[in-house]
Amino acid sequence: MTPLLTRRRVLTAGVAATFVPLLRTRAASQGDGFRTLTARPGHARLRGADTEATAIWGYDGTVPGPTLRLKRGEELKVRLVNGLAQPTAVHWHGLRIDNRMDGAAGLTQDPIAPGASFDYRFTVPDAGTFWYHPHAHTSEQRGRGLAGLLIVDEPEPVEVDHDVALFLDDWRLDASGQSAPFGGMHDAAHAGRYGNHLTANGLPRADIPVGTNARLRLRLVNAANARIMPVRVADHAATVMALDGQPAEPFALERARIVLSPGNRADLFIDLTLAPGASAPILVDTGRAEVEVARLVYGTEPGRTMPRPPARALPPNPLPERMDFVRAERIEAALEGGAMSPLMMRGMAHGKFWALAGAMSDDHSAPPLFSVKRGRTVVIAFPNRTRFPHGMHLHGHHFRLLDALDDGWKAYWLDTVLVPPERTQRIAFVADNPGKWMIHCHMLEHQETGMAAWFEVT
Repeated sequence: MTPLLTRRRVLTAGVAATFVPLLRTRAASQGDGFRTLTARPGHARLRGADTEATAIWGYDGTVPGPTLRLKRGEELKVRLVNGLAQPTAVHWHGLRIDNRMDGAAGLTQDPIAPGASFDYRFTVPDAGTFWYHPHAHTSEQRGRGLAGLLIVDEPEPVEVDHDVALFLDDWRLDASGQSAPFGGMHDAAHAGRYGNHLTANGLPRADIPVGTNARLRLRLVNAANARIMPVRVADHAATVMALDGQPAEPFALERARIVLSPGNRADLFIDLTLAPGASAPILVDTGRAEVEVARLVYGTEPGRTMPRPPARALPPNPLPERMDFVRAERIEAALEGGAMSPLMMRGMAHGKFWALAGAMSDDHSAPPLFSVKRGRTVVIAFPNRTRFPHGMHLHGHHFRLLDALDDGWKAYWLDTVLVPPERTQRIAFVADNPGKWMIHCHMLEHQETGMAAWFEVT
């Protein structure tokens, strides 16, 4: 069973890694200031430069899509052009933005038809590590490669020497390196679509150039359809500075290892203590073995003459400081279903295998799971009555993970929480963002076959 994220002990999960110089994307924009992204087919050498290219779907035909970068408080203006043969939409994962821009097709906007476009325009309220991906035909479109990194910088520069993102993904490829078929009942009814090939930033392995005595900010994103990723940085200590885009009270990782559910992100600070010319692997535990997906490669000259002083916490984002648990809205949203369960047997004729709070639906016309007035505290319990883990994702808000025995909470915020089999996780948040918001399992095949609902903030 995969350990949970806790303040004292955070285990790892990750996928392949590759170095990304985090620069603002230099892509053509329209005269009205919109940066155009086109969702379209393309090709990528996921298995290496000397292998046959894989047919993919990507933003601007690449995997991952272009890195978008701006500062907190700036406006993002993106025109999404649909070059696919099926409808799509873009969800800005982890951003607490205007509900109309959330990109949940069928709930917050109409799906974008093939050949059509949609303008996304909003101000980013939080600094941190975020990402964007489809929210229509999600499991196939995400599984074929559609996703990209979104970095929101703090108002003032953070004291690091290297700022690197590893966009971790999991692909199911056949012997010729092409995507295996989508839509299998086994994936939907079990753990979801696990792959057989790991990448970071679209490559099988990456070398990350670093310097002795320098400090690395390593941004990890688990973009996989279903794989829970334990990532370990060998021969180094690592400090968690942010989770799911939100600054945390800094804490050290045991063995520099962290577990990320699909959709999770983590910002780690790593002080680079090895000698010039050394290297150290970044490893992903697949359950069978640890696989090297990246390396820290030290230059022959020190990066700094002296190590940096202890790291200071990242500046906070404007999140609630208090929650009113006395008058909180309390919801139990049981996670049920899966292979051979009686509930699955009832829903199978309709392509449904999972239930959230007793309902097997991703139908946005269904009644809301709950409706609350703006500003009210909401506590949700997720009892997992299945044999499989689920990563429950909340749109438009971040939440605190509550302690098991009382209403204390962990010293970090999340937008996606991993709920192990036969365990219960409780979360709390202030419903301060008006509109209709999705809540669903981010094992995407589970979302599309019943483990999804929505709530309303009025």
